Amino acid sequence: MSLVRNSITIGGLTLVSRVLGLVRDMLMARFVGAGLASDAFLIAWRLPNLFRALFAEGAFAAVFVPLFNKKMTEAESEKAEQGLLVARRFASQVLSVLFPFLVVFTVLMMLAAGPIVWAMTGGFPDGGQQKFALARHLTIVTFPYLALISLVSLLGGILNSLNRYWVNAAAPILLNICMIVALVFFRGDSEVETAVTQAIAVTVSGAMQLLWLMWACHRAGASLKLSFPRLTPDVKVMLALIAPAAIGQGAIQFNLLISTSLAARFLPEGSVSWLYYADRLNQLPLGLIGIAIGTAILPTLSRQIAGKDGDAASHTQNRAVELALFFALPAMVALIVAATPIVRGVFEHGAFTPSDSAGTAAVLMAFSAGVPAYVLIKVLTPGFYARGDTKTPLRLALYSMLVNLIGNLILIWPLAHVGVGVATAIAAWVNVILLWITLRRRGHIRFDARLLQKAWRILLAAALMGVALWFGNTLVEENLGDGLWRRVAILSALVGSGGVIYGVAILASGAYRLGELKSLLRPKKAA
Repeated sequence: MSLVRNSITIGGLTLVSRVLGLVRDMLMARFVGAGLASDAFLIAWRLPNLFRALFAEGAFAAVFVPLFNKKMTEAESEKAEQGLLVARRFASQVLSVLFPFLVVFTVLMMLAAGPIVWAMTGGFPDGGQQKFALARHLTIVTFPYLALISLVSLLGGILNSLNRYWVNAAAPILLNICMIVALVFFRGDSEVETAVTQAIAVTVSGAMQLLWLMWACHRAGASLKLSFPRLTPDVKVMLALIAPAAIGQGAIQFNLLISTSLAARFLPEGSVSWLYYADRLNQLPLGLIGIAIGTAILPTLSRQIAGKDGDAASHTQNRAVELALFFALPAMVALIVAATPIVRGVFEHGAFTPSDSAGTAAVLMAFSAGVPAYVLIKVLTPGFYARGDTKTPLRLALYSMLVNLIGNLILIWPLAHVGVGVATAIAAWVNVILLWITLRRRGHIRFDARLLQKAWRILLAAALMGVALWFGNTLVEENLGDGLWRRVAILSALVGSGGVIYGVAILASGAYRLGELKSLLRPKKAA
């Protein structure tokens, strides 16, 4: 399958997950709102969610997949049927070391939930002891998810290496289904009780995802076996690479963790929730585009680099950057221009008030300025990981995190929660620039004529779409009304019309011909 089709497979299933995630967030906004219970739950969920982003969508796959592919390729060069067997033996060694570590680490983190929450929030100076106690309790309930999702990412890396992308991409759907079922059928009589139900649903979903991946690996003939943990040379190599990869891949998530911590300390009640809801909308293009493309190109890059085909690897990354810009630039423009009607239409009902919509929309506009950067980070970092280099992205990510921290400390006072969004976007662009400069200096990538020719035309088409959306904003906001289905219909019309205008502008600007767009969906040999 081609890069585009692999990306579409992953992105399509991610779209289903993110749509269900929006449904979940709409229900959360309705039943939990943006106050004490919501802030406490979102703090408790931040660390498990951070580990999900680091491992399931980032570091573990970035390190494990190239090593797994290398083992399989080397063994196949000698005897074809030995490839999966040798690679599976390596994966079982990793599992045998990872499993006991995760058990011990999770227990220790649960025992230390109080100090962890205090470190993240300063004890909620604005919310008092009740919010702190609730956040601590919810943290204990959600922490097992951390271990479960780490095991899921090991199995998902195996399936991705076997070109079974859809199985791993479908796993997060179970998280959203569990949380939706909990909100609809098992919510409590109060916002606090409902928050506890959500925390339980998070951990249950981790168990369901693990069972799903275990079944899929069994079907693929890639079941793993636990044995006495041994630090074999191969496992040592992976462990040496995983820590820097985690920090490097998780720069955006660490930046959000810093931002959330500062908001809990210095901003009024509700600010943590505004940041969360804005980030949920902002994460849509990252999940649909950045993670999909980054996941799809890593095995391809690994094989091309292992075969010493540098030109093919550079071509693959050029096409990945092109595809990222094609989707990310219009997403950025739409989220900035139409932030207010989108937030009102999705979240403003029940306990979520008009003032919550205003706060969330303001943060969303700031976050969205970094959408192309968030996506490009996921597209450029495989260029390092496929070469076994996890330290360089780590170093560059640390610079980005420092920029984010300084930006937060400077901007949070004059701009409050909006300053958090601005600092996050600036830090992401700094990370992208550093990644690109480093890859270019090493001769690993050079933007080709096709990419440079199409990039400015894509930007022009996105700008024209933004102008059209800006004129349509007033009409949309005036007709949103109170009915859920009315809001869904109007927002769908807004998104659909924006997509049509963007498509027409793409063709009119000459960025793509109609035949090129059709060819993206046709199977072709990967570069």
